[in-house]
Amino acid sequence: MPRNYRIVIGAFAAIMLLLLIRSSTTLKPPVDMVKTVSNDDSASQEFKNLPINGTPGWVDDKKTDQGNSDVAQAAKQQTEPESTYFTDIKCSRDHQYVIMIDAGSTGSRVHVYEFDVCTQPPTLINENFKMLKPGLSSFDTDSVGAAHSLDPLLNTALEVVPKKKRSCTPVSVKATAGLRLLGASKSGKILAAVREHLEKDFPFPVVGGNGISIMSGEEEGVFAWVTTNYLLGNIGGGTRTPTAAVFDLGGGSTQIVFEPTFPPNEKMLEGEHKYELKFGDEVYNLYQFSHLGYGLMEGRNKINAQLVETAIKERAIAKGDTKTVHKLNSPCLPPGAQVNEQEVKLEDGRTYLVNFSGPVVPTGAQCRYLADKILNKDAQCTKPPCSFNGVHQPSLVRTFKETNDLYVFSYFYDKTQPLGLPLSFKLDELVELAKMVCNGEEVWKSVFSGIEGSVEELKKEPQWCQDLSFQVSLLHTGYDIPLHRELKTAKNIANNELGWCLGASLPLIEADQWKCRLEQLD
Repeated sequence: MPRNYRIVIGAFAAIMLLLLIRSSTTLKPPVDMVKTVSNDDSASQEFKNLPINGTPGWVDDKKTDQGNSDVAQAAKQQTEPESTYFTDIKCSRDHQYVIMIDAGSTGSRVHVYEFDVCTQPPTLINENFKMLKPGLSSFDTDSVGAAHSLDPLLNTALEVVPKKKRSCTPVSVKATAGLRLLGASKSGKILAAVREHLEKDFPFPVVGGNGISIMSGEEEGVFAWVTTNYLLGNIGGGTRTPTAAVFDLGGGSTQIVFEPTFPPNEKMLEGEHKYELKFGDEVYNLYQFSHLGYGLMEGRNKINAQLVETAIKERAIAKGDTKTVHKLNSPCLPPGAQVNEQEVKLEDGRTYLVNFSGPVVPTGAQCRYLADKILNKDAQCTKPPCSFNGVHQPSLVRTFKETNDLYVFSYFYDKTQPLGLPLSFKLDELVELAKMVCNGEEVWKSVFSGIEGSVEELKKEPQWCQDLSFQVSLLHTGYDIPLHRELKTAKNIANNELGWCLGASLPLIEADQWKCRLEQLD
């Protein structure tokens, strides 16, 4: 080969090598991977098409060593460093704040969420949380007082949201079962007063339509299911995986939501219980039901009402005597315990005042009988199988694998964790816990002595026996969960309180239900 020709070939190879090196340092990501969020995203208008972040969070309940394997595994996964490949790409939009007020039956809570809208879908960056008592429903006819009771929560929002962001930070107030039980007239006046107060005295744009409203039990349960499974990594991760069932116990109602699986020749019955949820590219056929009147506080009242009704039948209490403070024994109190001036509302609308006293010896079994009785398991079941009160529910034993998680939260968490029950436990462990609590102070000292503050808590609140007995009845007798089945509980997932609030806040990132305020109120 001539010498000059070899020189030409060598020069050409050198040039190609330089071009290859240069191109490798200037590659840009595909346009569709860095597309910013559009305000015209019509999918966010529909409740069933939620703009959920595709990167699941992890359970952060500070107790990963107490038997909750999901927590430990999710935490381990989050220790892997994320790619910083796109961090130098500028975004045309800033962070978006959303204010959600949960007006529950026993208190109100504010969640101030901060989202990074430079990702698609948006990523939750931070949450600030504050709660107070009493709830809106306790104001009854004082609608103005109810509205102003939210001021401490709104002041928290003012502290969190930067001043320049307030006029474009939507606020929504969602009431649940407590306000529902007041009736349409009273609750309507309270909600109208809340909207007027927010629009007049605070700088945040109020979400239109159902922005200030009583949330349906359907929404409450499904939003909680979405939040829980998304943050556990069961949905939104790009791969179809088994989902967790969700059992939420509030003060006025309780919700169950799960994804049943049926044999090839069976399918879920049609009805209000069936909910088809589109989440990203997946469709989930959910069973959901909200049992109004079966929250923890309503459960207490139903059990106590049986005692009062029995006393009226036996003429120990004069029917209609709502002024006298009556005295009755309750099998749902530990020996020697006392609960004074307890209001007990009967089905006829009358409210009696009662001083309840505990028995001489433990009677936890009788309390459990009363708790089972209020579930009306013998009610007519027109669409079998049924859970309680004649409500259709697919069998958890037949349609929900034992390897799938059952998550119980809210009052289920609040009434078990202070007494040392682990984050993962079998239902029969809850049964044993209820028995020990109902046995009284002598047993508490030996069983709970190693759990800081537990004995003091049991002394301060003598209705723990009743509450735990009701929870056992609800889960085992009501929902037909076998005693050997494992349950899991947590208060926080990805530093967010378990519940419906995050799921309800995500659609508000887009400004199709609200408009920025033109005037900034100080």
